[in-house]
Amino acid sequence: MRAFVFPGQGSQAVGMGKALAEAFGAARHVFEEVDDALGQKLSQLMFEGPEGDLTLTENAQPALMAVSIAVLRVLETEGKFRLADKVNFVAGHSLGEYSALAAAGAFTLADTARLLKLRGQAMQKAVPVGEGAMAALLNFDLERALKVAAQAAEETKLVCAVANDNDPSQVVISGAKAAVERGGALALEAGAKRSVMLPVSAPFHCPLMKPAADAMADALGKTDIKMPVVPVIANVTAAPVSDPATIRQLLVDQVTGTVRWRESVQKMKALNVSHVFELGAGKVLSGLVKRIDKEIEAQSVGQPADIDAALKVLV
Repeated sequence: MRAFVFPGQGSQAVGMGKALAEAFGAARHVFEEVDDALGQKLSQLMFEGPEGDLTLTENAQPALMAVSIAVLRVLETEGKFRLADKVNFVAGHSLGEYSALAAAGAFTLADTARLLKLRGQAMQKAVPVGEGAMAALLNFDLERALKVAAQAAEETKLVCAVANDNDPSQVVISGAKAAVERGGALALEAGAKRSVMLPVSAPFHCPLMKPAADAMADALGKTDIKMPVVPVIANVTAAPVSDPATIRQLLVDQVTGTVRWRESVQKMKALNVSHVFELGAGKVLSGLVKRIDKEIEAQSVGQPADIDAALKVLV
């Protein structure tokens, strides 16, 4: 069994997708369609920067999705196959779940780009810049992270929650800045190796994102969602889902809920997935998969040179 997985925010870099666009017409078509859907030259921003503009949440989210889908289209075109012929499941980290759904045909590419643009804008607006924060707790597990987040929230009377359970030794907390800083200090006292404040513009995946969840509920309610051609392992349940109405609700829940990536990979393993391909920018998810379960083969596909290597396995 195989799965395609799709990266989330933080994997963006100026120049991403450029080599693919130069080498493959299928990639160029994806970037052109996303540009048209958004009415902006997002591809130019991806290829040339400036980095500050690309890093803005409302740009980074659709840009990362565009690169992921470009990689998929190149694989399908060069390998002469459709996704459902070669993989059994898809999954994505946070915004990557939208990429996964687009890959599996639940959303059109244009709708996915518009939803992610809106999602980025809504998440940015939900909390004034500087009031929220996120911190990665290293060499720390979910059980202990839940305890320190709850204690920090109680002590400060502010929001602090677990945002991402990334792998067995990395959990991210999110919320009001003072509460997250307190949570990081408590984690260090409880044995964490480090607490690293993340360079993010908003506290994602915590209850402070409720206004963004409401905005996404409205937008998703107006968007056609088809049944995906393969099940999607959802972030908030770490379980496969195919029903469009359930997908819609889970995407709303995802804005304020925990990204259960460690459990999602464990679920894939339980479903007999032995090979995971990370499609898109960077290699973050491949690294996480290897740390979660060394028996799963993890392969990143983001550059032209990676295409042949992936096709040798897939075709």
